Amino acid sequence: MAAQDTAKEPTAELDARYSSAVNPRPGSTDVTATEWAEARGQLEAAEIFWLSTVRPDGRLHVTPLIAVWRDGALYFSTGPGEQKARNLARDGHCALTTGGNALTEGLDLVVEGKAEPVSDPERVEVAIAAFEAKYGPHITSPEGTFHGLGDAIRAGRATVFAVSPATAYGFGRDNGVYTHTRWSF
Repeated sequence: MAAQDTAKEPTAELDARYSSAVNPRPGSTDVTATEWAEARGQLEAAEIFWLSTVRPDGRLHVTPLIAVWRDGALYFSTGPGEQKARNLARDGHCALTTGGNALTEGLDLVVEGKAEPVSDPERVEVAIAAFEAKYGPHITSPEGTFHGLGDAIRAGRATVFAVSPATAYGFGRDNGVYTHTRWSF
């Protein structure tokens, strides 16, 4: 299932303080902000995300998870008793990050927003179908890591959350050319 994007396109701004525009390198004289379409494409393709939430005492809680981009939001799921679910029930503000580990190539992304539980049955089914399409046998095969996720969500053993970006950041690296883009929604 191809991800749909019905949300308004954000404005993009290059932050020269953290881009090669301040410290030009060969090939970096025309550094520009990364287009949202490129970032959205990476959000659609990324397999692992890191979710950051805040515990009641103010300490951070960071955990890896799977997520799908659909209709202008990132969707993920978790069990209602898990730490991240308890944190989000108290304060829905969070960040989802994805990217790579290379110093000279790639695009790291940070999506900040408020996680909202999805209760509409039609939206839940759309999210389940998106997980199954993106992660395939990991979810659909009995041997899959997340097999049974759809049934767990339908039965209430897992909750689907949607995070519509309030702000997103992209940290690009291309052979020593660095960009820092902020997208405002």
